[in-house]
Amino acid sequence: MRLTVVGCSGSFPGPDSAASCYLVEAPYEGRTYRLLLDLGSGALGPLQSHAELESIDAVLLSHLHADHCLDLCGFYVVRKYRPQGALPPIPVYGPEGTAERMARAYDITENPGMTEEFEFRSFGVRPFGLGPFEVAVARVDHPVEAYGVRLSHGGAALVYSGDTGACAALEELAAGCEVFLAEASFLDSEDNPPGLHMTGADAARIAARAGVGQLVLTHVPPWYDRQQVLAEATPHFTGEVSLALTGATYKL
Repeated sequence: MRLTVVGCSGSFPGPDSAASCYLVEAPYEGRTYRLLLDLGSGALGPLQSHAELESIDAVLLSHLHADHCLDLCGFYVVRKYRPQGALPPIPVYGPEGTAERMARAYDITENPGMTEEFEFRSFGVRPFGLGPFEVAVARVDHPVEAYGVRLSHGGAALVYSGDTGACAALEELAAGCEVFLAEASFLDSEDNPPGLHMTGADAARIAARAGVGQLVLTHVPPWYDRQQVLAEATPHFTGEVSLALTGATYKL
C-alpha cells in the first residue's frame, strides 16, 4: 500500500493544506487501484497533483462534516459533466444518509441526486473487500455518526481514525497496524469537551496500547502550532511519531 496525504488540515482548509483527504493505492488486477479516505473542503484541487480524477476507484467517507466530505460535490461535476463523456459510477461508502446529505450540499433533488455518478453504500458491521483491500470499520466517539477505518493489504494495515475522541473502539481497530493515521485536533493545555476530538497525547497513548508501528498525527486546525501537538504526543509513544504534511507519502 502507498498512502499519500492530500489534505490534513483540521476543521477547515489552512494556508498550506486542504481539509481531510488521503489517497491509498495498491496493485490490483495488473493496474493501480486508488481509494480516497475522505474528500474534504478544498481537497479536489491538490488531489489532481497525485492522481488523475478519472482514475479514482472508490471513496470512503468517515463522516459527513464538511471538512471530510464536501469536495465530493466537485467530484460529482467531474464525473457527470466532463467533455469526454460521463464516467461510470464508483462506490462511495459512508454513514447512513450519505446520498441525501450530498444532494443537499449540491442543492439538487435527492432523486436521482448523485446516484448516477456514485454508488452510495452504508458501512456495515463486518469487514468487506474493496478492490485489493480488506476494509474494517468501527463506530467512534463523535457527535455525528462517524467511523474509523482499517485498510489491510499484503499483510499490512493502515488505520485512519477519522474524527473522534479517545475511545476503546478506535484502540481495538488500530491493534497491531503498521501506520496509525490519527487525528489530533486539541491541545492538552486546554479544557477540551469530551467525545469530540483527541489531543496528540491521546493519540499517542492509544498507539502505544494498540502496539502500532508508526503514528502519524493529522487534522490539526490552522489555529494551533503543529509542533506543539507533536511535542505533546512524543513522550507517550516510543515508536516513530510524525506530523501529516501535504504531499507526504508512506509505504506499507
